[in-house]
Amino acid sequence: MELDPALRQLADAHSIATEYWDWQGAHVVVARKTIVDVLAAVGVDASTPESADRALDEHQRQPWTRMLPSFLATMDGRTAHVWAHVPHGEPVQVWIELEDGGVREHLRQLENWTPPREIDGKLVGEASFEIPADLPLGYHTLRARSRDLEASMPLVITPSWLGFPERMGSRRGWGLATQLYSVRSQQSWGIGDLTDLTDLAVWSAAQHRSDFVLINPLHAAEPVAPMEPSPYLPTTRRFTNPIYLRIERIAEYAEAKAGRRARVQAVLEQLRKSGGIKKRINRDAVWAAKRRALGIVFEQRRSAGREQAFRAYCARQGGGLENYATWCALAETHGTDWTTWPDGLRHPAAPDVAAFRAEHQEQVNFHRWMQWLLDEQLRDAQAAALDAGMGLGVMHDLAVGVHPQGADAWGLQDIYANGITVGAPPDAYNQNGQNWTQPPWRPDQLAETGYAPFRELVSTILRHAGGIRVDHIIGLFRLWWIPAGAAPTEGTYVRYDHEALIGILALEAHRAGALVVGEDLGTVEPWVREYLKARGILGTSILWFEFEHDGSGAPLRPEWWREYCLASVTTHDLPPTAGYLTGDHVRLREELGLLTRTLAEELAVDESERQAWLDNLVAHGLLSEGADLETTVQALHSYLTRTPSRLLSVALTDAVGDRRTQNQPGTVDEYPNWRVPLTDPDSEPMSLEDVFTSARAAALLTVVEQGLR
Repeated sequence: MELDPALRQLADAHSIATEYWDWQGAHVVVARKTIVDVLAAVGVDASTPESADRALDEHQRQPWTRMLPSFLATMDGRTAHVWAHVPHGEPVQVWIELEDGGVREHLRQLENWTPPREIDGKLVGEASFEIPADLPLGYHTLRARSRDLEASMPLVITPSWLGFPERMGSRRGWGLATQLYSVRSQQSWGIGDLTDLTDLAVWSAAQHRSDFVLINPLHAAEPVAPMEPSPYLPTTRRFTNPIYLRIERIAEYAEAKAGRRARVQAVLEQLRKSGGIKKRINRDAVWAAKRRALGIVFEQRRSAGREQAFRAYCARQGGGLENYATWCALAETHGTDWTTWPDGLRHPAAPDVAAFRAEHQEQVNFHRWMQWLLDEQLRDAQAAALDAGMGLGVMHDLAVGVHPQGADAWGLQDIYANGITVGAPPDAYNQNGQNWTQPPWRPDQLAETGYAPFRELVSTILRHAGGIRVDHIIGLFRLWWIPAGAAPTEGTYVRYDHEALIGILALEAHRAGALVVGEDLGTVEPWVREYLKARGILGTSILWFEFEHDGSGAPLRPEWWREYCLASVTTHDLPPTAGYLTGDHVRLREELGLLTRTLAEELAVDESERQAWLDNLVAHGLLSEGADLETTVQALHSYLTRTPSRLLSVALTDAVGDRRTQNQPGTVDEYPNWRVPLTDPDSEPMSLEDVFTSARAAALLTVVEQGLR
């Protein structure tokens, strides 16, 4: 059905796609109902042609009712312009207050022949001013005054180019990639923790000259059971899961008397005797034990200096930390789904929430205290990594979104779209599309806040990091919005201000001395990759997906790989290489009833794709016919070293010969997704200490290290 002109204009005005090209190159016209529902989610009534006309008139009128735009982000070294609306014929002054306290006065006025517009019976005129190209990087404030009228607007100057931090120089580097929770030492509490991360980083840097350790998102999950196992469906992206704390490294534990420490160790012994944590990551059991132990340590009085440090951390994190900690306390009291709480507790600004916070101050402080401890242990991990010789250190992973009933969805609910979830349209891997159940941010509300929530979450993650990998970085350009009750095929794209989002990401990384890697796999518009490259942000290349562009299906020759990318053989979304090479993932899907073809047919297709790469390795002199599995894995990684890619990533699972996949799409509990510990080639759990003495791991890492020399 042809869309009404007003509806089409309204959708365009709100960055909602009315048409797109699918993964097969077919042109798709978005259904009217989808557009109406998506507009409703951003507060626009377009349910009838008349309401759409009214909404369009209001949208066109709205800028004239404000003196300045809501927000502007631009790059350093470039001029920009900004409009100012004032009573027609009245003078206007525009100036910039810099972040460091300086002032840029008397901005140059540009020609603007836009005719005045009548608003509420008064003529309003428009003037334009130039943002100079020599402003310093940072978060500034643009101000305007016209007689007794004043207004202000956030102005962000972002780096036009990010690139590598200076300490990396121009050399290529490599690092390990791992799911931290799966990497357990003999001292950890049934789950890999931040001390294990520190030790892994130091070992790989000191023994094998690695430059980074890339880990799964450490975002916080629910504070009570059941804890969501997927690190990609967190309750908040800004704060960290306290399950990763090493309790024995907390200063208050070390200062406690023997009796208090013994109580903590008794909890640990009970956890270990209970079983069920060796063969599988059992977050609920581990967190129940750690929660009890942390409660014991919290009772220990902090020294005067430590108390000052805690208070300074809380002040620095501000209202975001207060809301998160309050949500945790409320979740412990009323359950984790805030939409079922008593009415007075469903909004963070409600008086009942303030009353609850005051009544449960110690409980709220407990959750703030754990975030402070995590900040300390993350700082120690990054410092140890750099001291051991890493060029980057810890590289964190930023998930696409959050749980719809979680802390962010509650604390930032005015910025999230109601009645919408994010997903993906049909593609070659899932022709039914995907619904990730996560709510999206409203682009208009992000702008109204000056992108503060995004800035705060990125700066918090990068506070003690050398890099950040952004999962599905295309989500900073556009997201697939699915109205409530609709199938994933019945969604549409909504665009975001990528200049603002990418710019703030680059600015925060610049300030942290960190690198940004964008996961740009899948359906990505070609210009997006070029844009990211031009901003100095790395892409992602996975060996199994790299083929010649001529449609021949031949593996991409090494010299044609991207230079500005993080290259690896596999990723956490695929099986470890040993399992992939032997078809374990195909047999697993057959066991779970996920195949649409017979096992023999699927194995044949899989074998054909793998064989193309094995033949390629032989052709390049990296592999002999009939080579064993370990040698083949080494050859695949040696191939990476022949590419120009600036960063190479080695999965820890590949280093130790692990064969089990971490996540099997299409399953929830049929397979233990995100609950698989690191194992050896025989699928026996492997400790971090075993990694350090593994000849197999040393051999693979040596191949990569020497290949980059």
